Amino acid sequence: MSPDRERLTEFEQRSRVVLEESVLRIDGRIRSRLNQARQAAVADARRPTFWRFFTLVPSAGAVAAALLLTMVLWHRQPQVEMPVVEGTHSTVEDLDLLADGEGLDLMEGGDNSFYEWAVDQADSPGETDS
Repeated sequence: MSPDRERLTEFEQRSRVVLEESVLRIDGRIRSRLNQARQAAVADARRPTFWRFFTLVPSAGAVAAALLLTMVLWHRQPQVEMPVVEGTHSTVEDLDLLADGEGLDLMEGGDNSFYEWAVDQADSPGETDS
């Protein structure tokens, strides 16, 4: 008995005996065809995987295109610009004036007649006071 058979359990030994008997009962022609199929499968496994690469190219290309499209659409910023209307005050200038604390102090504690005059001038740009 070989050392491998000594390590096998009783169940494994009985299973092996039954398997070997079943193989001996198979016709020689069928065993030959099974052996040829096994040899062909082993030969296919030994072939280089270089050719298998080309089977993945179409699916990899589709995945790459989908990822590229997703990235382009995800990072695209809207091309919306604020409309510029001639003859009106710029909102940015108004915000700058409001953010300046000293300007507000002058407006609250100072002479309001100048600001009223400036608003009147903005409302009627064609008329002048003389």
